[in-house]
Amino acid sequence: MQVYLVGGAVRDQLLGRPIKDKDFVVVGATVADMLAAGFQQVGADFPVFLHPVSREEYALARTERKQGLGYQGFSVHASPDVTLREDLQRRDLTVNAMAIEVKSLTDDTPITGKVVDYYGGLSDIKSKTLRHVSSAFSEDPLRVLRTARFYGRYYDLGFSIADETLLLMRQLVSSGELAHLSSERIWQESSRAMMQVSPQVYWQQLFEIGALTEYFAPLHQVWSHAQYDQIREIVQTALYFAGQMQLNLSQRWALLMASLNTDLFALKPTNLNSDNIESDNTASNDIAADNTVSNNIATAVKGINEIGNSAKVPKAQTQFATLFVQQAQKLSIIDQLRAPEKIDLIQACSAHKAPDKLSQLLVTSHVLKLAIQHRQMMLALGSFHAIGMDDIDQSLKGPAIGEALRQRRIEHLQAQPVL
Repeated sequence: MQVYLVGGAVRDQLLGRPIKDKDFVVVGATVADMLAAGFQQVGADFPVFLHPVSREEYALARTERKQGLGYQGFSVHASPDVTLREDLQRRDLTVNAMAIEVKSLTDDTPITGKVVDYYGGLSDIKSKTLRHVSSAFSEDPLRVLRTARFYGRYYDLGFSIADETLLLMRQLVSSGELAHLSSERIWQESSRAMMQVSPQVYWQQLFEIGALTEYFAPLHQVWSHAQYDQIREIVQTALYFAGQMQLNLSQRWALLMASLNTDLFALKPTNLNSDNIESDNTASNDIAADNTVSNNIATAVKGINEIGNSAKVPKAQTQFATLFVQQAQKLSIIDQLRAPEKIDLIQACSAHKAPDKLSQLLVTSHVLKLAIQHRQMMLALGSFHAIGMDDIDQSLKGPAIGEALRQRRIEHLQAQPVL
């Protein structure tokens, strides 16, 4: 019998990252051997056992064969004659297919610390590449989401997905296999990705390969609309800020779902007060605008609920996101609201019962506003760099040069499309 530490623990040890969970593979053992050693079998049809003390998972070396649709359509073969090489070959990525031999079932001290690497994981860690182990990658559609999640997890280290692996991911999406994943697994992967330091990477990657159409259709529709490119970029930035500021899952989900209410990204301020004396024509325009805002909010709420149902999003996240898109415009101009509007906002947010919720909504609003401001200034920076000496009158001298550059840059910025 040989026991190996495998998968994520080996990967993170090599990357110098904290090891959260340890998983082990046992070669040359039977179910009877594991039960006799005091291990508890997790499932009757799955050769995974829990350590009697640490409760860490120990799996018998096994092979898998595709025989149905989805990630559950596999037959599992576990026996003492299955080798470590065969077991590691069924794994998704080379960086997850390495092992270190430990002393025994009861002592996980490494024997030598040497990494067993049959499929190039060490090389891919050095080159910071996420690459599939074998063509068997295409047999499990869940690996599309897992690879996107790992990409987000190690994005800050400079990792990228190998071109050939991206091709397999696109092929899996095109095959329609993602439709056979359970909604629970979709949310499990997506929520884990959402709580990483760079949550925006997961969603951007899935969007680029067309993987949002099945369970996140309303989001895909907005992000793929040519008119709303800025919305996707702003939300990506907001999610990045959310990761840096350690916002909770509900806040991050609300920022993503804010994509569905396009009004929130208008660069022109919205006047929610009616103190000013207006002409009948202006008042009529405001009524029409208010109706449009209400319709857009209703559309966004419908989309949030559609995604909530298809991806089995927990009620807490769906409700928070709904409340945010409904109140986001008022939350963004708290300092401009009159007393009646503030009282109404308290009532709408149930802040009298849960003050923390109001605080979370305000922080979420500030993050979205910060992302919009960041986008505005990046456009300004682009215009600044776009205009140089070749774009002004070459005969100008002295201070006139600076003034001419400034004026051309202003004109360039003013010509940029806005929502």
